[in-house]
Amino acid sequence: MFFAWTISAQQQDSLMVEEPVARDTISKDKDYKPYNALAPAKAAFYSAVLPGLGQAYNGRYWKIPIVYGGLGVGIYFYIKNDDQWNRYRDAYKARLAGREDEFLGRLSTDALIRAQEVYRKNKEISILVTAGIYVLNIIDANVDAHLQQFNVSEDLTLKPNMRMDNYTGKSQYGLSLNYKF
Repeated sequence: MFFAWTISAQQQDSLMVEEPVARDTISKDKDYKPYNALAPAKAAFYSAVLPGLGQAYNGRYWKIPIVYGGLGVGIYFYIKNDDQWNRYRDAYKARLAGREDEFLGRLSTDALIRAQEVYRKNKEISILVTAGIYVLNIIDANVDAHLQQFNVSEDLTLKPNMRMDNYTGKSQYGLSLNYKF
């Protein structure tokens, strides 16, 4: 009889709870792109071959005029300083040869030498600035290609926060990082 009573106690539970559905889960319906490890290298290579091509590869067309503007300014100042350097150098050579030059009576020979040094230095700075902009173009294309593959979702937020301190009455600044699981 005891055995029969325990078997009858094995009835179906009428208060069965359904599985809860999590609301903050990642949907499988979202379009996730696979990580392309060669995209940053390809963008950097394109920018090295032709400045601005890496930005076009990344779809950042608005950066192309900035790249060419920076390179154009550097090249412009190199050409302008080179012309002035040649002008003062030719005047200095003419003065050493005993011929008249365009600066005769206005500038001394020492002033012609100093002017050549100034314009030579400015030419070198222009070359360095142009090379720096070229390298920044390559770095920008590489970093931009890396950041395009970074998953930016609504589950991760970073926002500035300001609140008042109750004891001192002064405002406190900070950053709030929220992550939904």
